Amino acid sequence: MSINLKIPEINLKQEDIKILLAIKLFEEGITSLGKASEIAGYSEKAFSELLLNRGIAPIKYENINLKKESLNA
Repeated sequence: MSINLKIPEINLKQEDIKILLAIKLFEEGITSLGKASEIAGYSEKAFSELLLNRGIAPIKYENINLKKESLNA
């Protein structure tokens, strides 16, 4: 899929825009980590590290039953 956007002149590279878009889509729960990584043009590991450097958890725990998961560990 390709989208063309006309945005006001800002001092950002196309790569930076892709990263920012991927981060926001991931934060909002619109895309998975894998899809966001793909959008940003990074491997999942590299994108996860980028998220961690920005204080964003790459793994969402809110839907996990931690007590049940700890019993399965």
